[in-house]
Amino acid sequence: MISRLRTGSAGVRTGRGGLSRSVAAIGIGALASPAVASAHGIFGRAYLPVPAWLFAWAAGAVLVISFVVLPRLWSAPRFEHATQRQLLSLPAALDPLCGAIGIAVFAIVVVSGVRGSQIPTANLAPTAVFVLFWVGIPVLSVLLGDIFRPFNPWRALARGLVFGARRLRLERRLIAEPLPYPPWLGRWPAVAGIVAFAWLELIFVGREQPATLAVLAVAYALVQLVGMAFVGIERWSELGDAFGVAFNLFSRLSPLLYHDRAVWRRPPLSGLAGLRELPGTVPLLCAMIGTTTFDGFINGPVWRSIAPSLERDLLRLGLGGTAALELTFTLGMAACILLCVGLYWIGVEGMSSVSPRHPARELARRFEHSLVPIAFGYLLAHYFSLLVTQGQATGYLISDPMGTGANIFGTASWKIDYGLVSAALIWYVQVGALVGGHVSGLALAHDRALVVYGDVNEAAESQRWMLVVMVTFTCLGLWLLSAVNA
Repeated sequence: MISRLRTGSAGVRTGRGGLSRSVAAIGIGALASPAVASAHGIFGRAYLPVPAWLFAWAAGAVLVISFVVLPRLWSAPRFEHATQRQLLSLPAALDPLCGAIGIAVFAIVVVSGVRGSQIPTANLAPTAVFVLFWVGIPVLSVLLGDIFRPFNPWRALARGLVFGARRLRLERRLIAEPLPYPPWLGRWPAVAGIVAFAWLELIFVGREQPATLAVLAVAYALVQLVGMAFVGIERWSELGDAFGVAFNLFSRLSPLLYHDRAVWRRPPLSGLAGLRELPGTVPLLCAMIGTTTFDGFINGPVWRSIAPSLERDLLRLGLGGTAALELTFTLGMAACILLCVGLYWIGVEGMSSVSPRHPARELARRFEHSLVPIAFGYLLAHYFSLLVTQGQATGYLISDPMGTGANIFGTASWKIDYGLVSAALIWYVQVGALVGGHVSGLALAHDRALVVYGDVNEAAESQRWMLVVMVTFTCLGLWLLSAVNA
């Protein structure tokens, strides 16, 4: 996306009708060009300060050391029974105030997308959705806790409608008792939402259009309101809202949490120990890792070597140019998600061989929380340069959100400084995010193994399989970060 946001309109666009085969050929050419096919080209990767193989060896060494050290220094669970300490109280009016701000920001983005300039770089909507929302909020969630929940615009709107109905004494007529949430449904609605957003972000050829993003944002909000109307506001926000669920998972890495109108402090990572084991959690996390993996994979030589021939085969089957292009990318994204599922299942099957008391299905649920830091590590590593470069565009876009020449806050003349963060620093952050995410995942898995197996030696033996998974994920992430330069 950053390459497209910079250039305004690189890549394949759809017309009002179907694409001809000649235009489809342009799509095949786009597949072979990383600058065009990339959804989020990472600025500065060409200036790699240390060879990628050295980073891979260093990451593997860190994980091996962690595997050797953990059993000796970590003989009792530390996350499962972590304590919380209250830091400060919050006023009752803060939650509705945050909700009002969230609704206002959402409205500004929607109006800008519909009525503003349709040049992506001149409109607030693309940067707000793909940079500030999808990348910025996860980073803030890890640092500050679940800040999205009070600002969540569709949750705030639903709560406002309920409050208004009660004030008008129309609650009995307008508000029905929520239906019970089906236990089998778990977090599966969030899986569908994350995959749909990834498909929009990485595959849909009209994703750059601000008006399209605005309409889809409104459609998503309406779906959330319907879900809340059926099963309740808080229940749907916790399980069905794709972004609410994803950001809450990331916030469990944070040392801060909010409840009972207060800010509380806890050990980092310990929030994941209390994650409810529900259906769909593993697919959700694998979808988050897999879609980010695919975003990096399409920049590399392997994808550029296989995608054009696959698209040509689809064209021969009678598909139109747009459909063939999108289906090619869809198949690639699905393969990456399944790859992540397969890697995790290898670790689970290996752990199940340690003791017959714990079958693979049970272990898959018990250790699913260890994937959360990996998902965040992949997100930060892959999108950090997007955040620090295109994120600067917020300065001038808030003064001229519609691209009409306005200067509301006097910042419309600000520019993006692509040299603000050095290429070397970007690389260190990326590698640090990958290694830190996987070491954190390994620590969470070891802590849970002590609870599940009840024996240090048995727990350590079970984690040999998880170590293989973590090393594989780390090397895969590093390869994706460097493969674009091959």
